[in-house]
Amino acid sequence: MLSEQQIVNRKPKEAYPALEQPRTVRVKFRKIGNLQYISHLDLQRTISRVLVRAGIPMWYTKGFNPHAKMTFGLPLSVGAESLCEYLDLRIDRDMSCEEIKDRLNGALTDELYVLDVYAVPQGSAFADIIWAAYDIRLRTQGLSPSLADEIKTYLTTSPLMMDKKSKSGIRQVDITTLIRSLDSSVENDELRIRATLCVSGSDYLNPEYLIRALRERFGLLPEGDMTSEYTILRTHVYLTDGVTEFK
Repeated sequence: MLSEQQIVNRKPKEAYPALEQPRTVRVKFRKIGNLQYISHLDLQRTISRVLVRAGIPMWYTKGFNPHAKMTFGLPLSVGAESLCEYLDLRIDRDMSCEEIKDRLNGALTDELYVLDVYAVPQGSAFADIIWAAYDIRLRTQGLSPSLADEIKTYLTTSPLMMDKKSKSGIRQVDITTLIRSLDSSVENDELRIRATLCVSGSDYLNPEYLIRALRERFGLLPEGDMTSEYTILRTHVYLTDGVTEFK
């Protein structure tokens, strides 16, 4: 993070040439560590302040309540970490993507850190994201390779009906239809599940559903057990084919 003196000495954004038309740049960032516990709304507020502190030449909406034009990609659930979060920013001055990245990281921390800034590919939209890959790790008692095999079979054998919340209420869903791939193994005394799950609209499958299924079927991660824990890390997001990575 930049010091106050470095911020004062930095070239002001007004020194950059104005663009004839605002341009959109895409920011890829990670959200890990303790920041997994802040909500999406808190993240939006944080980024709004960071943009001002970093001196990014944002384009603002017109009217009585002007605000910076920014659009977040797939929201991340509280308690999950990610290496592939996305944010589109509209700027009105000719500042390079590399400088935008450096300025943002100067106002951020290692836990909320920009990995790349680039021009938005033609035709690319966040609605194109259909699948997300997760690395889920559980530390608990009674793990074994045979249990890992049982878990894989259970989570991928249809039907596996669960109550799923949606805007229209609670409905029963076979969650195996929302799992593109899943593998499980025991490594270094951890149960590791690598899963690619649907993240499209009403078919969004929160990885917490997998944790709930393991609790109900195998008794893992019992409530109140302070010796057990789990982590969820989103590693990649993909287009419809589940192979082509979103850009």
